[in-house]
Amino acid sequence: MTLVTSIRATNRRSSQRTTPSAGQGGPEIDVRLVARSIAQAALEVLAGTRPVHQLSRSLDPECYLSLQHRAALTRKHAARSRGTGQPHRSPMVRSVRVCSISESICEASIVVAEELRCRAVAMRLERLEGVWQVTALEIG
Repeated sequence: MTLVTSIRATNRRSSQRTTPSAGQGGPEIDVRLVARSIAQAALEVLAGTRPVHQLSRSLDPECYLSLQHRAALTRKHAARSRGTGQPHRSPMVRSVRVCSISESICEASIVVAEELRCRAVAMRLERLEGVWQVTALEIG
């Protein structure tokens, strides 16, 4: 049996690739930075170290209610299973990948490392009135 492989270019990144930003007239905001900060903040909400209302402007109402509900369930479960309170370390974002769907819609995948495991976060961001807002959020 013979295995044939194609030769890949070593430098696949294009210098012409642009990162979606806030648009004309507004400050240039890198969507990767927005996705990174929202993902970290959402995991801090689930860990109980950040209040959920701090994300009210960044999440659409459905995502906000979903995160609020999941945080309440996480707190309830943690109260039953934990006997001693251990100091919590903040999650660290390891990588962010953004795919531009259109001028005003992007999808991002984020890898976040916690104390005992790594988690994946996927989100869809839409620019509404010049502000990036999460319209879909999945936390693994």
